[in-house]
Amino acid sequence: GAASATGSRGAASATGSSGAASATGYSGAASATGKHSVAVASGFSGRAKASEGSAIFLVERSEAFGDFGAILHVFSGIAGRDGIEPDVFYTLRDGKPVAA
Repeated sequence: GAASATGSRGAASATGSSGAASATGYSGAASATGKHSVAVASGFSGRAKASEGSAIFLVERSEAFGDFGAILHVFSGIAGRDGIEPDVFYTLRDGKPVAA
């Protein structure tokens, strides 16, 4: 299954196996809780969480006047590896994933 949230503060949740959740709006949240799933937070101030072994993708955007929304950093990882805890929401700050 696939879920997408495009509005401000929207939430998308994919609970089935191999599902995908995407949050593209301002302060959106994506949650992928099924096995082998993908969570993507690409909007400004977005957050995402993924289950053990699932992928997580984060985008950090500029707050600067005149450049608001420009992509500053991106991150991809797998929950349960390299310090990314499963089932914890993350956002990107200064290019590093932090618990949100």
